[in-house]
Amino acid sequence: SPKNTARSFGCPLEAAIEVIGGKWKAPILYHLQSGTKRFNELRRLLPHVTQRMLTKQLRELESDQAICREVFAEVPPKVEYSITEFGLTLIPSLKVLQMWGSEHFDKLTRIRNGVIK
Repeated sequence: SPKNTARSFGCPLEAAIEVIGGKWKAPILYHLQSGTKRFNELRRLLPHVTQRMLTKQLRELESDQAICREVFAEVPPKVEYSITEFGLTLIPSLKVLQMWGSEHFDKLTRIRNGVIK
């Protein structure tokens, strides 16, 4: 995949955002911290994500080794996603972002709805 080609980051923040950037990556990591999930479980937990986008974001997180995808030799095939030890190191930062979002939720909602106060 293109992410595995040699590249350098401009700064540590760029490296971090590269891993968690994307509308659904942080929520995926948040849900996986509580335990392994199957694809359809994640779809239920994130009802507004399309199947295509969830697949894309899961692949990118797997490529960055933040999550692990395990395929079981069953019929039909069973696939499970879990957070890696490396992925768990992101959780404290995501919790800080979640607190910031909670603190400014009303203001952000007003800004997005064009009622800026």
